[in-house]
Amino acid sequence: MMINRHLRDRLKADLHAMPVVALLGPRQVGKTTLALDISAALEKPSHYLDLEMPSDRAKMSDPESYFKRYENTLIIIDEVQRFPDLFEILRGTVDYRKRNGERSAQFLLLGSASRMLLQQTSETLAGRIRYLELSPLNLSDIKNTENESIDIDKLWFRGGFPDSYTAMDDRESWQWRFDFVTTYLERDLPMMGVNIAPNQLKRLWTMLAHYNGTTLNLSELGRNLELSHNTIKSYIDTLSDFYMLRIIPSWSGNLKKRLIKAPKIYFRDTGILHQLLNITSMDVLLSHPAVGGSWESFVIENICTIIDARWQINHYRSATQVEIDLIVQTPQNEMWAIEIKRSSAPKISRGFYEACEDIKAVRKFVVVPESEGYMLKGGAEVIGLMNLLDLLNKENG
Repeated sequence: MMINRHLRDRLKADLHAMPVVALLGPRQVGKTTLALDISAALEKPSHYLDLEMPSDRAKMSDPESYFKRYENTLIIIDEVQRFPDLFEILRGTVDYRKRNGERSAQFLLLGSASRMLLQQTSETLAGRIRYLELSPLNLSDIKNTENESIDIDKLWFRGGFPDSYTAMDDRESWQWRFDFVTTYLERDLPMMGVNIAPNQLKRLWTMLAHYNGTTLNLSELGRNLELSHNTIKSYIDTLSDFYMLRIIPSWSGNLKKRLIKAPKIYFRDTGILHQLLNITSMDVLLSHPAVGGSWESFVIENICTIIDARWQINHYRSATQVEIDLIVQTPQNEMWAIEIKRSSAPKISRGFYEACEDIKAVRKFVVVPESEGYMLKGGAEVIGLMNLLDLLNKENG
Protein backbone atom coordinates (compact mmCIF):
# COMPACT_ATOMS: atom_id res chain seq x y z
CA MET A 1 0.00 0.00 0.00
CA MET A 2 1.38 3.39 -1.05
CA ILE A 3 0.76 5.78 1.83
CA ASN A 4 0.15 9.44 1.00
CA ARG A 5 2.29 11.23 3.59
CA HIS A 6 0.96 14.55 4.87
CA LEU A 7 4.48 16.03 4.50
CA ARG A 8 4.57 15.38 0.76
CA ASP A 9 3.24 18.74 -0.45
CA ARG A 10 5.41 20.67 1.97
CA LEU A 11 8.54 18.79 0.88
CA LYS A 12 7.76 19.48 -2.77
CA ALA A 13 7.22 23.19 -2.05
CA ASP A 14 10.46 23.43 -0.07
CA LEU A 15 12.43 21.82 -2.90
CA HIS A 16 11.08 24.49 -5.23
CA ALA A 17 12.11 27.20 -2.75
CA MET A 18 15.54 26.03 -1.54
CA PRO A 19 18.72 24.61 -3.12
CA VAL A 20 19.10 22.01 -0.32
CA VAL A 21 16.44 20.27 1.73
CA ALA A 22 17.25 17.79 4.50
CA LEU A 23 14.55 15.24 5.27
CA LEU A 24 15.31 13.74 8.67
CA GLY A 25 13.72 10.98 10.72
CA PRO A 26 14.29 7.53 12.21
CA ARG A 27 15.41 4.61 10.11
CA GLN A 28 12.68 2.62 8.34
CA VAL A 29 10.23 5.51 8.55
CA GLY A 30 9.80 5.93 4.78
CA LYS A 31 12.20 8.78 3.92
CA THR A 32 13.60 7.06 0.82
CA THR A 33 10.14 6.08 -0.45
CA LEU A 34 8.90 9.65 -0.07
CA ALA A 35 12.04 11.15 -1.65
CA LEU A 36 11.82 8.92 -4.72
CA ASP A 37 8.10 9.60 -5.03
CA ILE A 38 8.70 13.36 -4.93
CA SER A 39 11.60 13.20 -7.39
CA ALA A 40 9.39 11.47 -9.93
CA ALA A 41 6.92 14.37 -9.69
CA LEU A 42 9.51 17.12 -10.25
CA GLU A 43 10.16 18.63 -13.65
CA LYS A 44 13.88 17.85 -13.57
CA PRO A 45 15.92 14.63 -13.57
CA SER A 46 17.09 13.08 -10.30
CA HIS A 47 19.98 10.90 -9.19
CA TYR A 48 20.03 8.73 -6.04
CA LEU A 49 22.99 7.80 -3.81
CA ASP A 50 22.85 5.59 -0.72
CA LEU A 51 25.89 6.15 1.50
CA GLU A 52 25.33 2.81 3.22
CA MET A 53 26.30 1.14 -0.07
CA PRO A 54 30.08 0.73 -0.46
CA SER A 55 29.79 1.40 -4.19
CA ASP A 56 28.05 4.74 -3.61
CA ARG A 57 30.46 5.74 -0.84
CA ALA A 58 33.32 5.10 -3.27
CA LYS A 59 31.80 7.68 -5.64
CA MET A 60 32.32 10.27 -2.89
CA SER A 61 36.12 9.98 -3.08
CA ASP A 62 35.95 13.13 -5.23
CA PRO A 63 32.44 14.46 -4.62
CA GLU A 64 33.03 17.85 -6.23
CA SER A 65 33.87 16.29 -9.58
CA TYR A 66 31.11 13.71 -9.22
CA PHE A 67 28.45 16.37 -8.58
CA LYS A 68 29.55 18.33 -11.67
CA ARG A 69 28.54 15.34 -13.78
CA TYR A 70 24.96 15.85 -12.60
CA GLU A 71 24.33 19.55 -13.11
CA ASN A 72 20.64 20.51 -13.43
CA THR A 73 19.79 17.30 -11.60
CA LEU A 74 18.28 16.79 -8.15
CA ILE A 75 20.81 14.65 -6.29
CA ILE A 76 19.27 12.59 -3.47
CA ILE A 77 21.80 11.50 -0.85
CA ASP A 78 20.60 8.88 1.64
CA GLU A 79 22.07 8.37 5.16
CA VAL A 80 24.00 11.63 4.81
CA GLN A 81 25.14 11.54 8.46
CA ARG A 82 27.67 8.91 7.39
CA PHE A 83 29.65 11.54 5.47
CA PRO A 84 29.82 14.70 7.65
CA ASP A 85 32.62 16.23 5.57
CA LEU A 86 30.20 16.41 2.64
CA PHE A 87 28.50 19.59 3.85
CA GLU A 88 31.43 21.89 3.17
CA ILE A 89 31.70 20.53 -0.37
CA LEU A 90 27.96 21.00 -0.87
CA ARG A 91 28.30 24.71 -0.12
CA GLY A 92 30.70 25.24 -3.00
CA THR A 93 28.61 23.11 -5.36
CA VAL A 94 25.39 24.92 -4.44
CA ASP A 95 26.95 28.34 -4.99
CA TYR A 96 28.50 27.23 -8.30
CA ARG A 97 25.14 25.94 -9.54
CA LYS A 98 23.38 29.08 -8.36
CA ARG A 99 25.74 31.26 -10.41
CA ASN A 100 24.78 29.14 -13.41
CA GLY A 101 21.06 29.77 -12.86
CA GLU A 102 20.11 26.62 -10.90
CA ARG A 103 18.57 28.12 -7.79
CA SER A 104 16.43 25.34 -6.27
CA ALA A 105 16.00 21.57 -5.93
CA GLN A 106 19.74 20.82 -6.14
CA PHE A 107 20.12 18.37 -3.25
CA LEU A 108 17.72 16.34 -1.13
CA LEU A 109 19.56 14.96 1.89
CA LEU A 110 18.09 12.05 3.88
CA GLY A 111 19.37 11.46 7.39
CA SER A 112 18.66 9.35 10.47
CA ALA A 113 20.38 11.71 12.93
CA SER A 114 18.75 14.76 14.46
CA ARG A 115 18.96 18.22 12.99
CA MET A 116 21.07 19.30 15.98
CA LEU A 117 23.68 16.61 15.27
CA LEU A 118 23.78 17.43 11.58
CA GLN A 119 24.00 21.17 12.22
CA GLN A 120 27.25 20.65 14.07
CA THR A 121 28.77 19.88 10.70
CA SER A 122 26.52 21.92 8.41
CA GLU A 123 26.95 25.53 9.52
CA THR A 124 28.50 26.23 6.12
CA LEU A 125 25.08 25.62 4.52
CA ALA A 126 23.34 28.37 6.50
CA GLY A 127 20.82 30.13 4.26
CA ARG A 128 21.01 27.35 1.70
CA ILE A 129 19.30 24.48 3.54
CA ARG A 130 15.87 23.78 5.04
CA TYR A 131 15.14 20.95 7.45
CA LEU A 132 12.02 18.79 7.52
CA GLU A 133 11.25 15.91 9.85
CA LEU A 134 9.40 12.76 8.80
CA SER A 135 7.94 10.91 11.76
CA PRO A 136 6.25 7.49 11.80
CA LEU A 137 2.77 7.47 10.29
CA ASN A 138 0.20 9.65 11.98
CA LEU A 139 -3.57 9.82 11.63
CA SER A 140 -3.34 12.51 8.93
CA ASP A 141 -1.22 10.16 6.79
CA ILE A 142 -3.79 7.38 7.21
CA LYS A 143 -6.68 9.75 6.49
CA ASN A 144 -4.94 10.90 3.29
CA THR A 145 -4.55 7.28 2.18
CA GLU A 146 -7.69 5.42 3.24
CA ASN A 147 -11.16 6.58 2.28
CA GLU A 148 -12.94 4.25 4.67
CA SER A 149 -13.22 4.88 8.39
CA ILE A 150 -9.88 5.12 10.16
CA ASP A 151 -8.91 2.40 12.64
CA ILE A 152 -7.29 4.55 15.34
CA ASP A 153 -6.64 1.53 17.58
CA LYS A 154 -4.63 -0.24 14.86
CA LEU A 155 -2.25 2.71 14.48
CA TRP A 156 -2.05 3.19 18.24
CA PHE A 157 -1.26 -0.47 18.95
CA ARG A 158 1.08 -1.20 16.02
CA GLY A 159 2.72 2.21 15.87
CA GLY A 160 3.51 4.21 12.78
CA PHE A 161 6.54 2.55 11.20
CA PRO A 162 5.12 1.66 7.78
CA ASP A 163 6.20 -2.01 7.81
CA SER A 164 4.70 -2.49 11.26
CA TYR A 165 1.44 -0.72 10.47
CA THR A 166 0.90 -2.48 7.12
CA ALA A 167 1.89 -5.97 8.34
CA MET A 168 -0.62 -8.68 7.43
CA ASP A 169 -1.55 -9.26 11.07
CA ASP A 170 -0.64 -8.20 14.62
CA ARG A 171 1.75 -11.12 15.05
CA GLU A 172 3.78 -10.10 12.00
CA SER A 173 3.73 -6.49 13.17
CA TRP A 174 5.03 -7.60 16.58
CA GLN A 175 7.84 -9.60 14.96
CA TRP A 176 8.84 -6.63 12.78
CA ARG A 177 9.10 -4.39 15.85
CA PHE A 178 11.09 -7.01 17.77
CA ASP A 179 13.55 -7.27 14.86
CA PHE A 180 13.69 -3.48 14.55
CA VAL A 181 14.66 -2.97 18.20
CA THR A 182 17.33 -5.68 18.02
CA THR A 183 18.82 -4.39 14.77
CA TYR A 184 18.65 -0.78 15.90
CA LEU A 185 20.65 -1.50 19.05
CA GLU A 186 23.14 -3.99 17.63
CA ARG A 187 23.78 -2.57 14.15
CA ASP A 188 22.16 0.78 13.32
CA LEU A 189 23.19 2.91 16.29
CA PRO A 190 26.81 1.63 16.30
CA MET A 191 26.97 2.23 12.55
CA MET A 192 25.84 5.83 13.14
CA GLY A 193 28.66 6.39 15.62
CA VAL A 194 26.92 5.61 18.92
CA ASN A 195 29.44 4.02 21.28
CA ILE A 196 27.16 2.41 23.88
CA ALA A 197 26.95 -1.28 24.71
CA PRO A 198 23.68 -2.57 23.16
CA ASN A 199 22.64 -4.52 26.27
CA GLN A 200 23.10 -1.45 28.48
CA LEU A 201 21.07 0.77 26.16
CA LYS A 202 18.37 -1.92 25.88
CA ARG A 203 18.03 -2.00 29.69
CA LEU A 204 17.58 1.77 29.79
CA TRP A 205 15.20 1.81 26.81
CA THR A 206 13.05 -0.88 28.47
CA MET A 207 13.05 0.95 31.80
CA LEU A 208 12.10 4.20 30.08
CA ALA A 209 9.07 2.38 28.65
CA HIS A 210 7.82 2.02 32.24
CA TYR A 211 8.47 5.75 32.83
CA ASN A 212 6.71 6.84 29.63
CA GLY A 213 4.54 9.92 30.22
CA THR A 214 6.16 10.84 33.53
CA THR A 215 8.49 13.64 34.57
CA LEU A 216 12.10 12.68 34.02
CA ASN A 217 14.03 11.72 37.16
CA LEU A 218 17.61 11.05 36.12
CA SER A 219 18.80 10.25 39.65
CA GLU A 220 16.13 7.58 40.13
CA LEU A 221 16.91 6.01 36.76
CA GLY A 222 20.62 6.09 37.58
CA ARG A 223 20.08 4.30 40.91
CA ASN A 224 17.94 1.62 39.28
CA LEU A 225 20.48 0.99 36.53
CA GLU A 226 23.59 1.64 38.63
CA LEU A 227 24.74 4.33 36.24
CA SER A 228 25.71 7.95 36.87
CA HIS A 229 23.35 10.86 36.39
CA ASN A 230 25.46 12.13 33.46
CA THR A 231 25.58 8.71 31.79
CA ILE A 232 21.80 8.36 31.95
CA LYS A 233 21.36 11.85 30.49
CA SER A 234 23.79 11.04 27.68
CA TYR A 235 21.92 7.82 26.80
CA ILE A 236 18.54 9.57 26.82
CA ASP A 237 19.94 12.35 24.63
CA THR A 238 21.12 9.66 22.20
CA LEU A 239 17.66 8.06 21.97
CA SER A 240 16.17 11.52 21.48
CA ASP A 241 18.74 12.51 18.83
CA PHE A 242 17.81 9.41 16.84
CA TYR A 243 14.05 10.04 17.11
CA MET A 244 13.07 7.32 19.57
CA LEU A 245 12.06 9.64 22.43
CA ARG A 246 10.37 13.03 22.66
CA ILE A 247 11.25 15.28 25.58
CA ILE A 248 8.55 17.84 26.48
CA PRO A 249 9.99 20.76 28.51
CA SER A 250 8.12 22.22 31.45
CA TRP A 251 6.35 25.54 31.09
CA SER A 252 8.35 28.35 32.64
CA GLY A 253 6.02 31.33 32.68
CA ASN A 254 6.37 34.12 35.19
CA LEU A 255 4.34 32.77 38.11
CA LYS A 256 4.74 32.98 41.86
CA LYS A 257 3.84 29.30 42.11
CA ARG A 258 6.58 26.72 42.45
CA LEU A 259 6.55 24.65 39.26
CA ILE A 260 8.04 21.24 38.52
CA LYS A 261 10.93 22.02 36.18
CA ALA A 262 11.70 18.47 35.05
CA PRO A 263 10.70 17.62 31.45
CA LYS A 264 8.33 14.78 30.60
CA ILE A 265 9.47 11.87 28.49
CA TYR A 266 7.44 10.13 25.80
CA PHE A 267 8.05 7.37 23.29
CA ARG A 268 7.58 8.75 19.82
CA ASP A 269 6.21 5.48 18.49
CA THR A 270 3.71 3.56 20.59
CA GLY A 271 4.37 0.36 18.66
CA ILE A 272 7.97 0.35 19.91
CA LEU A 273 6.72 1.23 23.40
CA HIS A 274 4.35 -1.76 23.38
CA GLN A 275 7.09 -4.09 22.13
CA LEU A 276 9.42 -3.10 24.97
CA LEU A 277 6.59 -3.55 27.50
CA ASN A 278 5.70 -6.96 25.99
CA ILE A 279 2.17 -5.82 25.18
CA THR A 280 1.26 -8.37 22.52
CA SER A 281 -2.36 -7.51 21.68
CA MET A 282 -4.96 -4.79 21.92
CA ASP A 283 -6.71 -6.70 24.71
CA VAL A 284 -3.48 -6.81 26.72
CA LEU A 285 -2.96 -3.08 26.12
CA LEU A 286 -6.42 -2.08 27.31
CA SER A 287 -5.90 -3.84 30.66
CA HIS A 288 -2.26 -2.83 31.11
CA PRO A 289 -1.20 -0.20 33.71
CA ALA A 290 0.63 1.67 30.92
CA VAL A 291 -2.52 2.20 28.81
CA GLY A 292 -3.04 5.83 29.93
CA GLY A 293 0.55 6.86 29.30
CA SER A 294 0.57 5.04 25.96
CA TRP A 295 -2.56 6.86 24.76
CA GLU A 296 -1.06 10.15 25.94
CA SER A 297 2.10 9.42 23.92
CA PHE A 298 0.02 8.62 20.84
CA VAL A 299 -2.00 11.83 21.04
CA ILE A 300 1.02 14.04 21.74
CA GLU A 301 3.05 12.60 18.87
CA ASN A 302 0.14 13.11 16.46
CA ILE A 303 -0.10 16.73 17.57
CA CYS A 304 3.64 17.35 17.35
CA THR A 305 3.91 15.95 13.82
CA ILE A 306 1.14 18.26 12.56
CA ILE A 307 2.44 21.60 13.85
CA ASP A 308 5.59 23.31 12.63
CA ALA A 309 8.45 25.14 14.33
CA ARG A 310 6.38 28.31 14.90
CA TRP A 311 4.43 26.49 17.62
CA GLN A 312 5.78 25.73 21.09
CA ILE A 313 4.86 22.79 23.29
CA ASN A 314 5.27 22.36 27.06
CA HIS A 315 3.75 20.56 29.97
CA TYR A 316 2.61 22.20 33.21
CA ARG A 317 2.81 20.82 36.70
CA SER A 318 3.00 22.68 40.00
CA ALA A 319 4.38 21.46 43.29
CA THR A 320 0.76 20.98 44.43
CA GLN A 321 0.13 18.59 41.49
CA VAL A 322 -1.97 21.07 39.48
CA GLU A 323 -1.20 20.09 35.90
CA ILE A 324 -1.93 20.28 32.18
CA ASP A 325 -0.87 17.38 29.95
CA LEU A 326 0.14 19.62 27.05
CA ILE A 327 0.35 23.37 26.51
CA VAL A 328 0.39 24.44 22.87
CA GLN A 329 1.43 28.02 22.14
CA THR A 330 0.22 29.07 18.70
CA PRO A 331 2.11 31.32 16.26
CA GLN A 332 -0.25 34.09 17.44
CA ASN A 333 1.00 33.51 21.04
CA GLU A 334 -2.32 32.08 22.18
CA MET A 335 -2.12 29.44 24.89
CA TRP A 336 -4.12 26.24 24.31
CA ALA A 337 -4.45 23.81 27.21
CA ILE A 338 -4.87 20.15 26.25
CA GLU A 339 -5.95 17.37 28.61
CA ILE A 340 -5.76 13.83 27.22
CA LYS A 341 -8.30 11.18 28.24
CA ARG A 342 -9.15 7.77 26.84
CA SER A 343 -12.79 7.92 27.90
CA SER A 344 -16.12 8.66 26.25
CA ALA A 345 -17.20 10.54 29.38
CA PRO A 346 -14.06 12.30 30.65
CA LYS A 347 -13.96 13.88 34.09
CA ILE A 348 -11.78 16.94 34.52
CA SER A 349 -10.29 17.98 37.84
CA ARG A 350 -10.55 21.45 39.32
CA GLY A 351 -6.75 21.57 39.10
CA PHE A 352 -6.88 21.60 35.29
CA TYR A 353 -9.04 24.73 35.29
CA GLU A 354 -6.80 26.32 37.91
CA ALA A 355 -3.76 25.64 35.73
CA CYS A 356 -5.59 27.09 32.72
CA GLU A 357 -6.08 30.32 34.66
CA ASP A 358 -2.37 30.33 35.54
CA ILE A 359 -1.26 30.19 31.92
CA LYS A 360 -4.18 32.33 30.65
CA ALA A 361 -5.35 29.63 28.25
CA VAL A 362 -7.68 31.00 25.57
CA ARG A 363 -8.80 27.50 24.53
CA LYS A 364 -9.19 24.40 26.66
CA PHE A 365 -9.49 20.98 25.03
CA VAL A 366 -10.13 17.52 26.40
CA VAL A 367 -8.95 15.08 23.72
CA VAL A 368 -10.70 11.71 23.52
CA PRO A 369 -10.47 8.98 20.83
CA GLU A 370 -13.70 9.94 19.04
CA SER A 371 -16.40 12.49 19.77
CA GLU A 372 -18.75 14.86 17.97
CA GLY A 373 -17.57 17.48 20.44
CA TYR A 374 -19.34 19.21 23.30
CA MET A 375 -18.63 21.75 26.01
CA LEU A 376 -18.06 20.93 29.66
CA LYS A 377 -19.09 23.15 32.53
CA GLY A 378 -16.08 25.43 33.00
CA GLY A 379 -15.44 26.03 29.31
CA ALA A 380 -13.39 23.00 28.28
CA GLU A 381 -14.25 21.50 24.90
CA VAL A 382 -14.35 17.72 24.51
CA ILE A 383 -12.98 16.93 21.04
CA GLY A 384 -12.10 13.77 19.13
CA LEU A 385 -8.43 13.34 18.24
CA MET A 386 -9.03 13.43 14.47
CA ASN A 387 -11.09 16.63 14.80
CA LEU A 388 -8.32 18.26 16.84
CA LEU A 389 -5.75 17.32 14.19
CA ASP A 390 -7.98 18.80 11.48
CA LEU A 391 -8.18 22.02 13.51
CA LEU A 392 -4.39 22.12 13.96
CA ASN A 393 -3.88 21.49 10.24
CA LYS A 394 -6.12 24.44 9.46
CA GLU A 395 -4.40 26.71 12.00
CA ASN A 396 -0.97 25.59 10.75
CA GLY A 397 -1.80 26.82 7.28
